[in-house]
Amino acid sequence: MMLGLLGSAILGGGVAVGGYKLLEPERGLAPQTVAADPNVRYTSELRNSTYTVPEGLNFTAAAASVTPAVVHVMTEYAPKASQGGDMSRMDPFLRQFFGEEFDQYQGRGRQQGPQQGSGSGVIIAANGYIVTNNHVIEKADKIEVVMDDKRKFQAELVGADPTTDLALLKVKADNLPFVRYGNSDNVKVGEWVLAVGNPFNLNSTVTAGIISAKGRNINILRREDNMGIESFLQTDAVVNPGNSGGALVNLNGDLVGINSAIASHTGSFEGYSFAVPSSIVSKVVDDLLKYKTVQRALLGVQIREVDATLASEKKLKSLNGVYVMSLGKNSSAADAGLQEGDIITEINGVKVNTSSQLQEQVARFRPGDKIKVTYLRGSDSRVATATLRNATGTTDIVRDEVATLKYEGATLAPVSRQELNKLGIDGGAKINGIKGSNFRETGIADGFIITRIDKNKVTKPQDVQRYLEAAKETDGALVEGVYPDGRKAYYPIGQAQ
Repeated sequence: MMLGLLGSAILGGGVAVGGYKLLEPERGLAPQTVAADPNVRYTSELRNSTYTVPEGLNFTAAAASVTPAVVHVMTEYAPKASQGGDMSRMDPFLRQFFGEEFDQYQGRGRQQGPQQGSGSGVIIAANGYIVTNNHVIEKADKIEVVMDDKRKFQAELVGADPTTDLALLKVKADNLPFVRYGNSDNVKVGEWVLAVGNPFNLNSTVTAGIISAKGRNINILRREDNMGIESFLQTDAVVNPGNSGGALVNLNGDLVGINSAIASHTGSFEGYSFAVPSSIVSKVVDDLLKYKTVQRALLGVQIREVDATLASEKKLKSLNGVYVMSLGKNSSAADAGLQEGDIITEINGVKVNTSSQLQEQVARFRPGDKIKVTYLRGSDSRVATATLRNATGTTDIVRDEVATLKYEGATLAPVSRQELNKLGIDGGAKINGIKGSNFRETGIADGFIITRIDKNKVTKPQDVQRYLEAAKETDGALVEGVYPDGRKAYYPIGQAQ
């Protein structure tokens, strides 16, 4: 850039000198005089540069209302090379969106001291509730929030949902500025939006763009259980590392999405970014507040998007809708009368043509809720009422409220959400009081988190009691788990010792 400026200066100087030589009167000729024109005026006077923004295109109003409610989320991690900050969790999947240089930005890898990461968050309630991305805070030992006015608060993790990459934080403060939810269903492709966040630790950065697409699946939340929900709003508003968890708002300043990812080969913005729509954000946040865990409702179908190949193979008359490949036994779809080969075209009157669109519509509901499913069977259009179920096949609400219990003289307690995130586990039971219990000869130390007994996964204290009681009738059991410092260990219990 400096070379360009120098070149411009040299070129400008050359033009000036050349112009001077061209205008210099020839020697021997009398110099000519130019009479002053009374109508010519100098233009150096400062003028009012206020510009009236056309109605409906007022970026300044939206930016002014939203910026105070977008915070900088600072995280701290134990010195482990496998941990990091903004967007580190999903390696190597996210690296295709953020590039190898992202590690250098986050300071991961060879450091000996505590590592730090950063992202953004959006205040959604005046009493201190903040929504951000799960990958911004996952496994963090410490979460600090920096307000736009430079105030700092320690944040508590209320709950997180990896399937949507959302998390809810709480700070002890009142009368905070906040952003109101907008309806992402009403957002149209081509509509102006603003992204507000803290890219590269640059606080309170606002960028503008348009909605490029809706219902976008970029295969970034891949999970073994296939429960990840991707129906992103795609925008060309500039988003960079650190923007994660920030606000995507319309020109009214209403929250229509939480910025989550970018498509990048270099680690920086290259044209497109992706946000979780507010229709999903509001439901996830409401679940975390009420139940401490997200209530996931399932229709119970395996589907495939309809394309020209499938239409030709199955002799379909339309390319609209999603094709039902199979149904789960006793699923809500099967009970509603759907069959393999049906084509689902609408959920509650909303058209669905892709897997992500179907997922987004169903994900708005809880187990026990009823939805209207419009589908084609042959050339007949039909409507069925389906009662949604949870992952266990019931309509029960799942609550993240697990009690501590006494077993064999020891205390088994649930593991805190913060510790689950820190250790990268999704369940377990922490055992204490070993010395005065029947576990004293096993080698287990206080604080050990039991995650598995034989082939059985432990998610709560009651699992330990159930599996060890069953093992008393066999040759004993192998207890697997991890200590709070990350050390893994295995202990034989019973006759297997």
